[in-house]
Amino acid sequence: GLERGAKNQFSTFSNFITTINQKKEGIGNRNSPTQLVIPNIKNVRDLPPICLDVRQKQRISIDTLPQELKAPILPEPSLPIRTKTVKDFQDDVEKAKSSGDWKAVHDFYSTTFDSFLEINAAFKKDNNPPFNTIEDSGINAKFVNVVYDALLNTPQDVQKSVLKGIINGLLQEWKGPRTKDDLRAYCILLQNPQFSNTSTYVIYAHLLRQIAALTEADHHFLVHWSKKISQRRFKQLVDRLLQFISLRLFPAKPEEFPPMVKCTWWIPSATKVLALFNAANSLVSPPLISYTDFYNSTLDHIDLMEEYHNWQCYGNSHRFSFCQYPFIISIAAKKVIIQRDSEQQMISIARQSLVDKVSRRQKPDMNMLFLNVKVRRTHLVSDSLDELARKRADLKKKLKVTFVGEAGLDMGGLTKEWFLLLIRQIFHPDYGMFAYHKDSHCHWFSSFKCDNYSEFRLVGALMGLAVYNSITLDIRFPPCCYKKLLSPPIVPCDHNTLVGICDVTLGDLFQIMPELAHGLSELLSYEGNVEEDFYSTFQVFQEEFGVIKSYNLKPNGDKIPVTNQNRKEYVQLYVDFLLNKSIYKQFAAFYYGFHSVCASYALLLLRPEEVEILVCGSPELDMSALQRSTQYEGYQKTDLTIRYFWDVVLGFSLDLQKKLLHFATGSDRVPVGGMADLNFKISKSETSTNWLPVAHTCFNQLCLPPYKNKKELKQKLIIGISNAEGFGLE
Repeated sequence: GLERGAKNQFSTFSNFITTINQKKEGIGNRNSPTQLVIPNIKNVRDLPPICLDVRQKQRISIDTLPQELKAPILPEPSLPIRTKTVKDFQDDVEKAKSSGDWKAVHDFYSTTFDSFLEINAAFKKDNNPPFNTIEDSGINAKFVNVVYDALLNTPQDVQKSVLKGIINGLLQEWKGPRTKDDLRAYCILLQNPQFSNTSTYVIYAHLLRQIAALTEADHHFLVHWSKKISQRRFKQLVDRLLQFISLRLFPAKPEEFPPMVKCTWWIPSATKVLALFNAANSLVSPPLISYTDFYNSTLDHIDLMEEYHNWQCYGNSHRFSFCQYPFIISIAAKKVIIQRDSEQQMISIARQSLVDKVSRRQKPDMNMLFLNVKVRRTHLVSDSLDELARKRADLKKKLKVTFVGEAGLDMGGLTKEWFLLLIRQIFHPDYGMFAYHKDSHCHWFSSFKCDNYSEFRLVGALMGLAVYNSITLDIRFPPCCYKKLLSPPIVPCDHNTLVGICDVTLGDLFQIMPELAHGLSELLSYEGNVEEDFYSTFQVFQEEFGVIKSYNLKPNGDKIPVTNQNRKEYVQLYVDFLLNKSIYKQFAAFYYGFHSVCASYALLLLRPEEVEILVCGSPELDMSALQRSTQYEGYQKTDLTIRYFWDVVLGFSLDLQKKLLHFATGSDRVPVGGMADLNFKISKSETSTNWLPVAHTCFNQLCLPPYKNKKELKQKLIIGISNAEGFGLE
């Protein structure tokens, strides 16, 4: 009977997502960051189309939902009268525990869960009001929680009666749309803690299947009701769904479940329901749980590239791929997808260069397979700009850097050094491209007008090259920058389309210019007469090279006073001017530079926060984790020199620890996978202890002489890591 249930491909679910996206324009701004961008749509992100043609590379947003979605409201059937209260139930449970007679409790559970009507009769706040609004589910959450908290401590026959009742409810023949009482029942059943047990997974799977197959309007209600669940229970629901997906992929006891060929719909159904919780989470500011709590690390162990190619190639054939739901894929897994996609592009570009050379009957040269950048340290920025401009067609080849006059061979170390020095020069305040804001400890684009924005394109290309070549950079951009960088994630074909423009809020400004944002916030909450006391207009002033210039925030803005009635509009236009309009040309050049290298449909999988981690790595250093993952060559971890080394390093200040990491690896940032991903190695150097330590940054290797005592090791190590610029050959 269950198998005869909804066998459709959930086309209504994709309609729901599409409708949400179309209605997004009418929604107020939110503080939570958006995720994905598609051409010609202002906002971005989280759920992709379910059955739309992925080859069109479109992504649909479900980050914000309309306040109401018109749907036919069916008359609710009359409910049985149930008068048991929370206290009555708790008294029954206490009596059963003391007497051993569970009949009253058994009767309550078997009756309550026997049908959807009975579930509503027991847990609906009031039998009379229909509770047809998205803001109030009408569920007595406290009673539900008490009943479920007690359930797992009842005898087995009580627990079995609940599962039997759920099966009866799911087996009912459904005709036409579901009522709000049905949705309430689904919402309550999802919270059943029994579904954490694998023995209940067949029932759980059918519950998820029915929920996934609901209409767009029904999903809309479930999303809004779910955001009212407490943080702890919301996290439990998400973890239960993630566990269900993991154990279906890699069952500990395969015999517990039906064969995979007979239940291919299990994982898609669970993932689609998880998407509803992800949407609910994004509606709350701050979110109930972190976006990383939706990651399923089990997916790190499946064939990710097959998932990626399925997502690209089979969009209109109802073929499921986890890439349709990128919120479930961890940043480590996304990094693997991007790296392999980059490698495939590198190989393809290199092969094409080789074919072109051979077809012209020219002798192939190995250098043609790489992006060879040759620069002088004394003219680093200008040389780099010239090289990248001349070799624009080679940007997707493997990067190799040569410093003129130095004998170092680039096996990765020189590339890291080039990035580090170039970023340091470009972001220096004297260079004038970026302004450093001390209050927020981040850089932002200078709004000064200039004739040539090519250097902003260079910075974008550098960031793209870093992601493309798996290099982490020490760049301190605010989160808003990465949101703009994914607006849209795929460069539009129409060059007249605006790029790098996204919805910005006062919260975004707080992350860059907290003092100014605080002033605007004070303006919004000011209780006096704004027009008379502030005497402001819709006009702003900026200093450019010693000259004060004025800009209207709207037509004739200099003649429109800011009042109590229009101050919200003033603040929004001011924020938009600072973060979008005043720096449009600078950021557009930066955007095109980044995407000239990093153009990939894999970017559609990323949130802005994840792009930041890919570009910058993590600034949090855990030297104890590095100690645990370090490999040794010529030493044992118990050797005296190694014990001295870690005693010294763990006692270093954060600044010295960063210098050590930079000395040994070429970067002071931690990659996406953590310290273990560095593959750090300490080798024994068979040289005099008068020598300083030597590093092979290409291989993240530190060559350490066998110093006789801790004091000598510390002295030589500090000298070595504090004088670590330049490369040579022994």
